[in-house]
Amino acid sequence: MKNRIQPIAREKLMRENDFIVSKTDTRGRITYGNRIFIEFSGYSEQELLGAQHNIIRHPDMPRGVFKFLWDTIAGGNEVFAYVKNMAKDGSFYWVFANVTPDYDASGNIIGYLSVRRYPKRSAVDTCEGLYQLMLTEEQRAGPRDACEASLALLGSVLKQHGKSYEELVFSL
Repeated sequence: MKNRIQPIAREKLMRENDFIVSKTDTRGRITYGNRIFIEFSGYSEQELLGAQHNIIRHPDMPRGVFKFLWDTIAGGNEVFAYVKNMAKDGSFYWVFANVTPDYDASGNIIGYLSVRRYPKRSAVDTCEGLYQLMLTEEQRAGPRDACEASLALLGSVLKQHGKSYEELVFSL
């Protein structure tokens, strides 16, 4: 099901001590969301459970960011990212996300845990500019090559700054 919610220019600001927590299965279906996740998303727990986590994806987020995120966690590594999410009413909220694989007793990935916290405003400002460049590159490349094009742009930005993705995120 495609998200047909229209974004609106109203930002919800996380409180500094809030933590938004959610868990998904390996296909990205939500299996748990804490009360802060429910509050900021604007969806009920019933609407969230079983839904794809991209139910809160804001159209201002480049596809390349999510490809990078999913490739990283599917490979068994954690990832940190600044993400703009969209609530059910179309408003948005920025988060600093840490996503980690969740393993069973045999060491197999059985899902993912995401903990999001209050983002630094200066980092949000930087990411907005970078994400706009990535979106422009995705639109230029077209749907088939969008992810690769925006990831290539991200790679060139990282090279220009002489930093890895993680070093860049933590330097913001």
